[in-house]
Amino acid sequence: MKFGAMAVLCILLAWPLCGQQSPVSQAELDAYVSRVMKEFQVPGVGLAIVKDGKVIVAKGYGVRELAKPTPADAQTLFGIASNTKAFTATALAILVEEGKLAWDRSVIDVLPWFRLSDPYVTNELTIRDLLVHRSGLGLGAGDLLWWPPSTYDRHEIARRLRFIPLATSFRSTYAYDNVLYTVAGEVIETLSGLTWEEFVQQRVLDQVGMATSNPRHSDATNGGNVAAPHAEIDGNLMVVKPFASDNTNPAGGINSNADDMARWMIVQLDSGRIAPGKQLFSPNTTVELWTPVTPIPIGAPPPELAPLRANFRGYGLGFEIRDYRGHKIVTHTGGLPGYVSLVMMVPEIKMGVCVLTNQESGAAFNAIGLYVLDRYLSAPAIDWVASYKAIIARRTARVKDAEGSAASSRNAQSKPSLSLERYAGTYRDRWYGDIAITLEDGKLAIQFTKTPSLIGDLDHWQYDTFIARWKDRELRADAYVTFSLTPEGTVEQAKMAPASPSVDFSFDFQDLLLLPVREAEK
Repeated sequence: MKFGAMAVLCILLAWPLCGQQSPVSQAELDAYVSRVMKEFQVPGVGLAIVKDGKVIVAKGYGVRELAKPTPADAQTLFGIASNTKAFTATALAILVEEGKLAWDRSVIDVLPWFRLSDPYVTNELTIRDLLVHRSGLGLGAGDLLWWPPSTYDRHEIARRLRFIPLATSFRSTYAYDNVLYTVAGEVIETLSGLTWEEFVQQRVLDQVGMATSNPRHSDATNGGNVAAPHAEIDGNLMVVKPFASDNTNPAGGINSNADDMARWMIVQLDSGRIAPGKQLFSPNTTVELWTPVTPIPIGAPPPELAPLRANFRGYGLGFEIRDYRGHKIVTHTGGLPGYVSLVMMVPEIKMGVCVLTNQESGAAFNAIGLYVLDRYLSAPAIDWVASYKAIIARRTARVKDAEGSAASSRNAQSKPSLSLERYAGTYRDRWYGDIAITLEDGKLAIQFTKTPSLIGDLDHWQYDTFIARWKDRELRADAYVTFSLTPEGTVEQAKMAPASPSVDFSFDFQDLLLLPVREAEK
């Protein structure tokens, strides 16, 4: 049974919700969301819309889990993934306002043990730099330290960043990362005496009134009113395992729902006010959070998304800031296995929309979010569903063409230079650690020793290149492994690369340099 939105809203007595005006009727909105869910195969959605300090909509759609009747409602929890980054930035802002920290204080002043690979960058890196993706690390650098779930703890992940070569010069280039938000979590713990989870729960979630949200990836496995994550595996939509490791919670660990995300957006849009005369943070912090620090390159959108052409775009503290139809937008997205989410706020009209889903469809959350934004901005109607369907079709064709081209150019008749047992051994990457290649029943196998799910077969591809096919097919991240030989005919090194353009960037295989342990030890 699904509850009508106004029936759900009127029982939430903490908020004056009933009777608010909206430029889209509840019937229109429900029909549109249902269309999006059907077109993009999304089992469940949590939707929140706020305006002028009031909750207009806080509602669940669809079901928590495919083929099961339990409906998603306004309190159904979804992993919000990288929308957590704004909470980490807000937690740091609270410490700044308490005088325990400054945005431009050096990270090593708080964490003397912390290092990046360049001594100059290590000395100059500030608290602000942890949040704005300009350190010089490459896109997703170091993500294999925690993704898929590894046995490294948060401190060890941060400690190992000293071994990752920088991809660009300091503060010159935008490159999205997760690992420096993990370091930000270490800063919060060091200064507050509370873990990141305790601080965010007590000083942010509880203060905002986000009563049913929680700050741990692992809480998604505790049962209750939680949406099951879904993804397409080999063309079939199915339930997938939730990401349950807590070692990177500061970058993406919060689980939340439509009710609570509405409260969060209202506080953000009201310069930190949580009650008359009570502030979570001051208006000065709003300026800090919402001021672009790192420019993000502006490209031309596909023709179907022409209204998304930006005049400015940059990353602030836990938020992306850009323009849309002449208005400043404060926004972020999030993605985890089986969950993707979107937050968009328009400060000029004190309006915000949040879309939470239990399927990996960015097209779905964008189609819903932009539809709502257009109605509140009185913009011309666009069929966002059709637009995103066309883009998906093109993207799917490009991936298929790339995979087909790789297969057709492969020399399947070629042979490895060495007998298989001579490729076997322990290989070491300076920042990741050890990877074991073994010979089992006449076939090579690969195991990332700190990542239990990264285990699979090494099938010969061509020449001295093999392809790692992971036993856990939910990973969707098969990778090439190419061996280079010395003049003496022994393995000098191995490098890896994603085997398809569809592999998520957090599988940063291309950053590994694998040396046989005998060489690594030198």
